Amino acid sequence: MHQSGFVNIIGRPNVGKSTLMNALVGEKLSIITPKAQTTRHRIFGILNGEDFQIVFSDSPGIIIKPVSGLHEAMMKTVESSFKDGDIIMLITEPGEPIQQLEEALNKIKSLEIPKYLVLNKIDKLKKEELLPLLKHWDDQKIFDHVFPVSALKKRNTDELLRQILKDLPENPAWYPKDQLTDRPERFFVSEIIREKIFIHYKQEIPYSCEIVTEAFEEEEKIIRIHSIIYTERESQKNIIIGKKGSGIKRIGTEARKDMERFFEKKIYLELFVKVKEKWRDNPNQLRQFGY
Repeated sequence: MHQSGFVNIIGRPNVGKSTLMNALVGEKLSIITPKAQTTRHRIFGILNGEDFQIVFSDSPGIIIKPVSGLHEAMMKTVESSFKDGDIIMLITEPGEPIQQLEEALNKIKSLEIPKYLVLNKIDKLKKEELLPLLKHWDDQKIFDHVFPVSALKKRNTDELLRQILKDLPENPAWYPKDQLTDRPERFFVSEIIREKIFIHYKQEIPYSCEIVTEAFEEEEKIIRIHSIIYTERESQKNIIIGKKGSGIKRIGTEARKDMERFFEKKIYLELFVKVKEKWRDNPNQLRQFGY
C-alpha cells in the first residue's frame, strides 16, 4: 500500500507556518523573517518515504482586511487551501485572539477531511499555562487532533508526522520521489533575495519590493544568476542601493552565500534595482509577477 496526499497549512501571519513546514520536510523551502506577511506565494514541500508521499502546502498568512491588490491575490491563494487538501492544519500560537480566526474556523468546520489544530511556540509556555490552552481548543469541538509543538525547536513534530501518516489516504505518488518542491530554481533565488530585504530594511520597503530572476544559467561548476529588485518609488530604490552601493552589496553577499548552500554550487549573482510604480495595485503587473 502506498499513501499520498496534500496537507494544507493555514494560519495568521507570523504564527510559524513556514517554520513548521521546513521542519517537517527537513529543508528550508519557505523563507522566514520576524516580519508579518513574509510568505506571499503558496509553496509545496514534499516529504517522501518508500511507501508514502506527503505534500505540505505553505500559504500566506490570513489577512483580515486586505489593503492592496497584492493582499487580495494572496488571500485567493489561502482560499484555495480550504478546497484541495486531504488534511487541513490550522497553526496558532499562545495569546492569539480566537476572534481573528472566526472566519477560518467556520470554513474548517464544514470540511469532511481530518482537521488538525497545531498550537505552536509552546517553548515559550510553562506547563501550567499550556494545559488550559489545549483544553480551550478541545472544547471547540472542531478539530480531530490538537498538537502542541515548537516548530523552531522541533518539539512534538515527530508525533504530528506520525498522525499525518495515519490519516493520509491511499494514493500513488503525485510527484517524482526525488522531487522536494513544486517550485523552479528561479523562485528560490528570488525568495532568498527577498528574505535579505525583509531582514535588513524596515517599515514599508520590504513590502514594496518584488524580485524577478531573469537569468539562471547553470554550468558545471558555477551558476550565473541575474535578478532585479523592483520597488514602487525612486526613494525606495536609493535606500535599497545604499550609500556607495553598500546596501545592495550586503544583500548580494548574504544571498549568494545562502544560494551556494541551497544549490551546493558556486554562485555568481548580479543584482539590479528598478522602479515599478504602484505595482501592488496593478492587476497586469501582479500577473506578471506570478500572483
